Amino acid sequence: MIAFAAAALLVLILRPVARRVGLLDIPNARSSHQKPTPLVGGLAIFMAVLLGCFAAIASGILPLDRHTLSFLGGGLLLVVLGAIDDARDLPPSIRFAVQIGASLIMVFGGGVVLTDLGRMQPNGELVELGFLAIPFTVFATLGVINALNMSDGVDGLSGSLALISLTGLMIVSAVSGGPADTVVLAVMAAAIVSFLLFNLRLPGRSRAVVFMGDAGSMFLGYALTWFTISLSQGEQRAIVPAAALWFLMLPLFDTVTMMLRRLAKRRSPFSADREHVHHVFLMAGFTVNETVIIMAAAALIGVGIGLLCLDMRAPEFTIAGFFLICGMLYFWMMLRSWKVMKFIERSICRRASKTDRRTGADRRRFADPDWSGQERRSGRDRRVDARRSADRDEAASMFEAAEADGTMAATTPQSSGPGGR
Repeated sequence: MIAFAAAALLVLILRPVARRVGLLDIPNARSSHQKPTPLVGGLAIFMAVLLGCFAAIASGILPLDRHTLSFLGGGLLLVVLGAIDDARDLPPSIRFAVQIGASLIMVFGGGVVLTDLGRMQPNGELVELGFLAIPFTVFATLGVINALNMSDGVDGLSGSLALISLTGLMIVSAVSGGPADTVVLAVMAAAIVSFLLFNLRLPGRSRAVVFMGDAGSMFLGYALTWFTISLSQGEQRAIVPAAALWFLMLPLFDTVTMMLRRLAKRRSPFSADREHVHHVFLMAGFTVNETVIIMAAAALIGVGIGLLCLDMRAPEFTIAGFFLICGMLYFWMMLRSWKVMKFIERSICRRASKTDRRTGADRRRFADPDWSGQERRSGRDRRVDARRSADRDEAASMFEAAEADGTMAATTPQSSGPGGR
């Protein structure tokens, strides 16, 4: 209750602050929104989780130990990084360095390390990582953090996916008798639900009030990795690693597919395009809310498969093999994203066949699978758009003032010589 109320209150407090300090997402050609929107959702979520955890510690529900402090410390590091990145657009090298630092806090501070991959061998033998345990843990953490960050493409999507995965992990923790993890997961779920009330396009509201920003997506990705690893390791593990993959199904599938596809086209795996799965649904004519509902349902199915595998005690080799087959099918589908989009448009979503709101350059961008541009959350892109917007506003003001006092000719440039622009 404290986390839920705190998240809502913090969103209301931070919104005007974001406008004063310029922590805004300025719309560009790839945006699904039309107005500058505050990027304070992640800050509100983390601060609400912090308050909820401290309240649980004060009441004796949650222990104040190295494990809890390391989780909050690593999360704080990523939230600070994300907030600065939202405002300043940090180089990728700095982002990866800080993310590695947070991963090492998780490993050496919290003792959360991926020591084995479970009994994934056909004969049921344990796949131990040995000296690769720490590098593999860092790699997995960076992968999930950036996977959730890449899924933050439409209103309510990233928060919904994180909420579903964390709720599934909370069920696993509660059933296995892990009270500390269950408390933290419940606090996080409450904070995310409160944030989604401002981020989803609810009835009567055509756009999100706030965005999560890099601060929120990186923190939630970190939390997902932390609890997925901590619950899937050790002799008393609550979930086998193969089943844990299903709790992260959609972000992992989408990110790995996008990177492999870009590498196959000899492009940077971190370049931007419009072939994420949410772009496919939007291009097929689905609304933002319908896209979120469909993807949330897919994520819920993934969590359900993971829980079902645990309940049935299915062989880990079978669980991992089925996950790999589904991933390959997803990859095949996304390689043909344009054909898939046209199929969905013609067979499922009839609205798209009636009206096509894409014109000119926008249609060419949608039709060209190789088109790439700045990601929606790019700080540099936001600042460029903001400067252009300010220049347009200034020019419009000068035009109106000149037109009002009849000095249009005096204020209009007559030449393009050395003194002109």
